[in-house]
Amino acid sequence: MSTETATQTVESTSNDDWQSGVAAGLLGGVAMGALMAVQMPGVLEVAIPSMYFLAGVLAGFTVHLAHAAVLGIGFAAVAATRPELSTGRSIALGVAYGVVLWAVLAVLLMPVWLSAVGSPAHPSLPNINPASLVAHVVYGAVLGATYPAVRRRR
Repeated sequence: MSTETATQTVESTSNDDWQSGVAAGLLGGVAMGALMAVQMPGVLEVAIPSMYFLAGVLAGFTVHLAHAAVLGIGFAAVAATRPELSTGRSIALGVAYGVVLWAVLAVLLMPVWLSAVGSPAHPSLPNINPASLVAHVVYGAVLGATYPAVRRRR
Protein backbone atom coordinates (compact mmCIF):
# COMPACT_ATOMS: atom_id res chain seq x y z
CA MET A 1 0.00 0.00 0.00
CA SER A 2 1.43 3.33 -0.99
CA THR A 3 0.40 6.81 -0.12
CA GLU A 4 0.88 9.92 -2.15
CA THR A 5 1.07 13.39 -0.80
CA ALA A 6 0.31 16.27 -3.09
CA THR A 7 2.43 19.33 -2.51
CA GLN A 8 1.38 22.65 -3.88
CA THR A 9 4.02 25.27 -4.52
CA VAL A 10 2.91 28.86 -4.35
CA GLU A 11 5.23 31.50 -5.68
CA SER A 12 5.14 34.63 -3.60
CA THR A 13 5.02 37.98 -5.36
CA SER A 14 4.79 40.08 -2.23
CA ASN A 15 8.29 41.47 -2.76
CA ASP A 16 7.72 42.41 -6.38
CA ASP A 17 6.02 45.72 -5.64
CA TRP A 18 8.61 47.16 -3.30
CA GLN A 19 11.56 45.77 -5.27
CA SER A 20 10.13 47.28 -8.44
CA GLY A 21 9.64 50.54 -6.54
CA VAL A 22 13.31 50.56 -5.53
CA ALA A 23 14.48 49.88 -9.09
CA ALA A 24 12.16 52.45 -10.68
CA GLY A 25 12.99 54.93 -7.90
CA LEU A 26 16.70 54.56 -8.62
CA LEU A 27 16.13 55.13 -12.34
CA GLY A 28 14.07 58.23 -11.55
CA GLY A 29 16.76 59.34 -9.10
CA VAL A 30 19.49 59.07 -11.73
CA ALA A 31 17.44 61.17 -14.18
CA MET A 32 16.64 63.75 -11.49
CA GLY A 33 20.25 63.76 -10.27
CA ALA A 34 21.55 64.43 -13.78
CA LEU A 35 19.17 67.36 -14.10
CA MET A 36 20.16 68.68 -10.67
CA ALA A 37 23.87 68.37 -11.52
CA VAL A 38 23.30 70.77 -14.41
CA GLN A 39 20.67 73.13 -12.97
CA MET A 40 21.34 73.04 -9.21
CA PRO A 41 24.82 71.63 -8.53
CA GLY A 42 24.93 73.19 -5.05
CA VAL A 43 22.03 71.02 -3.94
CA LEU A 44 23.97 67.83 -4.68
CA GLU A 45 27.28 69.26 -3.51
CA VAL A 46 26.22 71.01 -0.28
CA ALA A 47 22.54 70.89 0.68
CA ILE A 48 21.77 67.17 0.44
CA PRO A 49 25.00 65.89 2.00
CA SER A 50 24.86 68.44 4.82
CA MET A 51 21.48 67.00 5.88
CA TYR A 52 23.53 64.07 7.21
CA PHE A 53 26.68 66.01 8.20
CA LEU A 54 28.46 64.89 5.04
CA ALA A 55 30.17 66.89 2.29
CA GLY A 56 30.81 66.63 -1.42
CA VAL A 57 28.98 65.74 -4.57
CA LEU A 58 29.60 61.98 -4.27
CA ALA A 59 28.00 61.95 -0.83
CA GLY A 60 25.17 64.15 -2.09
CA PHE A 61 24.45 61.93 -5.08
CA THR A 62 24.61 58.78 -2.93
CA VAL A 63 22.16 60.20 -0.37
CA HIS A 64 19.95 61.47 -3.20
CA LEU A 65 19.79 57.95 -4.70
CA ALA A 66 19.01 56.45 -1.30
CA HIS A 67 16.12 58.91 -0.94
CA ALA A 68 14.97 58.09 -4.49
CA ALA A 69 14.93 54.34 -3.73
CA VAL A 70 12.97 54.75 -0.49
CA LEU A 71 10.50 57.12 -2.13
CA GLY A 72 10.15 54.59 -4.96
CA ILE A 73 8.85 52.13 -2.37
CA GLY A 74 6.27 54.75 -1.37
CA PHE A 75 5.21 55.03 -4.99
CA ALA A 76 4.92 51.24 -5.23
CA ALA A 77 2.62 51.27 -2.22
CA VAL A 78 0.38 53.84 -3.89
CA ALA A 79 0.51 52.06 -7.27
CA ALA A 80 -0.40 48.74 -5.64
CA THR A 81 -3.80 50.19 -4.77
CA ARG A 82 -4.47 50.43 -8.51
CA PRO A 83 -4.17 46.87 -9.88
CA GLU A 84 -5.03 47.80 -13.47
CA LEU A 85 -2.48 50.61 -13.76
CA SER A 86 -1.55 51.27 -17.39
CA THR A 87 1.79 52.83 -18.25
CA GLY A 88 0.12 56.14 -19.14
CA ARG A 89 -1.73 56.27 -15.83
CA SER A 90 1.41 55.24 -13.99
CA ILE A 91 3.27 58.17 -15.57
CA ALA A 92 0.47 60.54 -14.55
CA LEU A 93 0.51 59.09 -11.03
CA GLY A 94 4.30 59.45 -10.97
CA VAL A 95 4.14 63.10 -12.01
CA ALA A 96 1.53 63.80 -9.33
CA TYR A 97 3.69 61.91 -6.82
CA GLY A 98 6.70 64.04 -7.82
CA VAL A 99 4.73 67.26 -7.30
CA VAL A 100 3.59 66.10 -3.85
CA LEU A 101 7.17 65.13 -2.93
CA TRP A 102 8.37 68.56 -4.05
CA ALA A 103 5.69 70.38 -2.04
CA VAL A 104 6.20 68.38 1.16
CA LEU A 105 9.89 67.52 1.10
CA ALA A 106 11.64 70.24 -0.91
CA VAL A 107 9.38 73.21 -0.14
CA LEU A 108 8.69 72.51 3.53
CA LEU A 109 10.82 69.78 5.12
CA MET A 110 14.24 70.38 3.58
CA PRO A 111 14.54 74.04 4.67
CA VAL A 112 13.57 73.11 8.24
CA TRP A 113 15.95 70.14 8.30
CA LEU A 114 18.87 72.12 6.86
CA SER A 115 18.30 74.93 9.34
CA ALA A 116 18.11 72.44 12.24
CA VAL A 117 21.48 70.89 11.36
CA GLY A 118 23.09 74.30 10.81
CA SER A 119 23.77 73.82 7.12
CA PRO A 120 25.18 76.83 5.27
CA ALA A 121 22.87 75.84 2.40
CA HIS A 122 19.54 76.21 4.18
CA PRO A 123 17.01 78.00 1.97
CA SER A 124 14.15 80.13 3.19
CA LEU A 125 10.86 78.58 4.22
CA PRO A 126 8.95 77.91 2.04
CA ASN A 127 11.57 76.97 -0.54
CA ILE A 128 9.68 77.52 -3.79
CA ASN A 129 12.17 76.80 -6.56
CA PRO A 130 10.81 76.13 -10.08
CA ALA A 131 13.95 74.19 -11.09
CA SER A 132 13.39 71.89 -8.11
CA LEU A 133 9.77 71.40 -9.15
CA VAL A 134 10.87 70.42 -12.66
CA ALA A 135 13.44 68.00 -11.22
CA HIS A 136 10.81 66.34 -9.01
CA VAL A 137 8.39 66.09 -11.95
CA VAL A 138 11.14 64.39 -13.97
CA TYR A 139 11.74 61.98 -11.08
CA GLY A 140 8.04 61.17 -10.92
CA ALA A 141 7.67 60.79 -14.68
CA VAL A 142 10.62 58.40 -14.99
CA LEU A 143 9.48 56.52 -11.87
CA GLY A 144 5.96 56.20 -13.26
CA ALA A 145 7.17 55.22 -16.72
CA THR A 146 9.58 52.55 -15.56
CA TYR A 147 7.64 51.06 -12.62
CA PRO A 148 5.18 48.99 -14.73
CA ALA A 149 7.96 47.71 -17.00
CA VAL A 150 10.21 46.76 -14.09
CA ARG A 151 7.32 45.08 -12.28
CA ARG A 152 6.38 43.03 -15.36
CA ARG A 153 9.96 41.74 -15.64
CA ARG A 154 9.91 40.30 -12.09
